[in-house]
Amino acid sequence: MKKLLAFILTILSFGQMQAQEQKKPLQVAVIGLTHTHVHWILGREDRGDIEIIGIVESNKDLAQRYADQHGYSMDIVYDSMDALMENKSPEAVTAFGTIYDHLSVVEFFAPKGIHVMVEKPLAVSLDHAKKMEALAKKHNIHLLTNYETTWYGSNFKAYEMVHETDQIGDIRKIVVHDGHPGPKEIGVNEEFLEWLTDPKLNGAGALTDFGCYGANLATWLMKGERPESVFAIAQTNKPDLYPKVDDEATIVLKYPKTQVIIQASWNWPVSRKDMEVYGVKGQVIADNESTLRYRLGDDNEEVTLKDLRKESPLDDPFSLLAAVVRGDVKPLPTDLSALENNMVVMEILQAAMKSAKTGKLVRLK
Repeated sequence: MKKLLAFILTILSFGQMQAQEQKKPLQVAVIGLTHTHVHWILGREDRGDIEIIGIVESNKDLAQRYADQHGYSMDIVYDSMDALMENKSPEAVTAFGTIYDHLSVVEFFAPKGIHVMVEKPLAVSLDHAKKMEALAKKHNIHLLTNYETTWYGSNFKAYEMVHETDQIGDIRKIVVHDGHPGPKEIGVNEEFLEWLTDPKLNGAGALTDFGCYGANLATWLMKGERPESVFAIAQTNKPDLYPKVDDEATIVLKYPKTQVIIQASWNWPVSRKDMEVYGVKGQVIADNESTLRYRLGDDNEEVTLKDLRKESPLDDPFSLLAAVVRGDVKPLPTDLSALENNMVVMEILQAAMKSAKTGKLVRLK
């Protein structure tokens, strides 16, 4: 009887330890500071779900500037990933360096069983993406991609109206606009601008920087389906500012009964991230992160929904990262952050770059 009681107490104690572990903030390290989306994690309110235990950045002037802005200690800043691991034990890392560097981050951390979230797009090329995918699967880690538009309540509502309530019917056309006046024009810092306008480090210009949003959203709305073909036009309207990369791009995806038009620009007078979805029974237009307009049929007036929000942890990339690592959320292959979705995105971007270069339609195998 005493042995049975002791066994039961041991099981209960183990369960309590597991529960306490689940409640602990996810131990996260930030790899690189040159992508200015890093302010998202450095400046977010403390939700108690993650804790930044280390930062890897060799540019100490940049690290100090951000330390002064966000209040972290320079004691947690390390010159290399090796130095980080000698002093800290992260459960997950977030990559905020160049897109080219995403592969080296996964190569370093995946064999250690450490999960990775990268900024959009997943990789600088399909070749890099395939290597990252293989490493993630081999070492059984989560490899997520973060897009700003993933957290838009308006996009979530549009998906719901298309697939869950069937108010729109079969999709016939999707149009996605993502752009701004240009990275130099909006004043991004030198460290970001240096690699954002380098085709080796960023893949292309506006085509990859903003084209990835539409490819990601289209793959999600099309439930992971790959397009039959990709056609793209890219040009440089401001060669004095962006001599190495495009600053204007249009990508057209063809599915059996659907067309997707992705407009990506560093030339627009205003910043915008919006999406239009046209079905056989109606249309929805997500104007911004929280406003959506829809019209069902010719006889119905347009309806506007405002203040649309997603519930935690689906409203924030780092809350989602913590929930996925802890096992509270299991991503579907079609989800916006999921590896499978973003492998299709990389196929689309690779085909778009080839099409823009050759002037020819690219058919996906």
